[in-house]
Amino acid sequence: MSFQPAADSPARARTGRRRVFFGKGNLRDLLAIDERQQVVAAAQTWFGQLAIFLVAALAACSFEDWWLAGLLVALAMAYARLPKYRDWILLGGTWTAALLALCLAQNDIQENIRQMMVVENVDALSPLALGLLAMATFVVGAWSVLAISRRDKTLFVARRPVLALLGVEVVLCGLCSLSAIAGLPRVLLWSLLIVFTPYLWFLAYALADQRSRDASPPIFQMGVLRPFWSPTFLPFGKGAAFLRKTFAKSPEDLAVAQIKGVKLLLWANVLLAMKIVLVRVFQDQLQVPSLAAAQDAFLAQQSQSQSLAQAWAAVILSTATYSLQIAFWGHFFIGIARLAGFRLPRSTWRPLGSKTLMEYFNRFHYYFKELLVDFFFVPTFFKMFRGHPRLRLFFATFMAAGVGNAIWHFLRDIDLVVTMGLGGVLASFESYAFYCLVLATGLGLSQVRMNMGFKPSLSLAGRLRSFLFVWSFVVCLHVFSDGSRSHTLGERLAFVGSLFGVS
Repeated sequence: MSFQPAADSPARARTGRRRVFFGKGNLRDLLAIDERQQVVAAAQTWFGQLAIFLVAALAACSFEDWWLAGLLVALAMAYARLPKYRDWILLGGTWTAALLALCLAQNDIQENIRQMMVVENVDALSPLALGLLAMATFVVGAWSVLAISRRDKTLFVARRPVLALLGVEVVLCGLCSLSAIAGLPRVLLWSLLIVFTPYLWFLAYALADQRSRDASPPIFQMGVLRPFWSPTFLPFGKGAAFLRKTFAKSPEDLAVAQIKGVKLLLWANVLLAMKIVLVRVFQDQLQVPSLAAAQDAFLAQQSQSQSLAQAWAAVILSTATYSLQIAFWGHFFIGIARLAGFRLPRSTWRPLGSKTLMEYFNRFHYYFKELLVDFFFVPTFFKMFRGHPRLRLFFATFMAAGVGNAIWHFLRDIDLVVTMGLGGVLASFESYAFYCLVLATGLGLSQVRMNMGFKPSLSLAGRLRSFLFVWSFVVCLHVFSDGSRSHTLGERLAFVGSLFGVS
């Protein structure tokens, strides 16, 4: 439990004086329009709803085409304002968005299927037709498995949804990699794998919800399988149970949620602008190389033309732009969900203020952390090393941040199997696996230290030390998690060594 100084304490008084001096309090009050009763009341009128729609749709245009941005915002606001039709709006909006993305080739499903068709010399069918067939198969299968799990909670898929779904993934991937299966059967299996994989974690949340006494109805469960505000591999907003808890309870709560959603969408645009400015200033004007280019220069023994300062600048710039991109995506998805009335926590919240590695992991990518906690940390914590509390905590953290992290990212790039082969994908994944190993070890030790009572100093010097430690760790480790597969683990280790003068 953290100590909070009283309102009239010297610490609070000094904080208040600093805010007045630097204008922080005034800026915060200016931006906190969701706390003004007049604004909240106006947001509940038709004029206020129109204003929210226009501003939100304009802000969403930075991520989607103008017509799709308007459609997403309209779906969210219709869900919020039409309670009698909410389940059907959610179901229709989610699967309409999925069909549009597939039919208009806004995702990689058609391209991934086409690549396998080229490999197998199959041209009798179109990638779109195969994608639609695979999606229809998945919808029927998902509805059926949810219904079966609701009726019989003793089934393995109901008790261990993640293991069951990962088993399906392994079987499909293994079958697609067998040389004995070729031609159209392999293309069909590959199509199903490509369609199924993005829904895996959403379906895991839905299956877990079937065990609760107040489980959501099937229509709502199917509507939040990769809902229209979260067209990614990561469930922003988690599953149906969490969404039910966070939905606005009154018209005032709903108005506040929508105002906060608009603010978050606008802030997402600010973060995107910051990223663009960083790239133009440092890469285009100051000629700071990209991280991949810096590693290429080092490997080509061009270190004389690339100074140590340039190499460090490349790593720091890549970390900064990646962090801004993650924050932008999270704010956009959560902003749309808030327009629908879900008062969801932000995905990224002041990561620069993190005082420990565990706090950074929680602040930087909240919903990714939550997925790892729900499906890897909690099951491990309640089953392993019960007689050894610290080892139990460390191992559960390691399973989440290490094993779970690696599994999630490997499945996210499962499409590479068709071009690189399963063996090639595994070999190229060694750098990220090393990243997971180091990150999980650091987070596990951070958890154990906190459990033992070690707390970072709140003094200015202590905060500075915490900042330097956390972000030095993050920046150096980013070399192994930049998402590229063009450099081996040995090459990346050598590059990191060169940053510290070790050749």
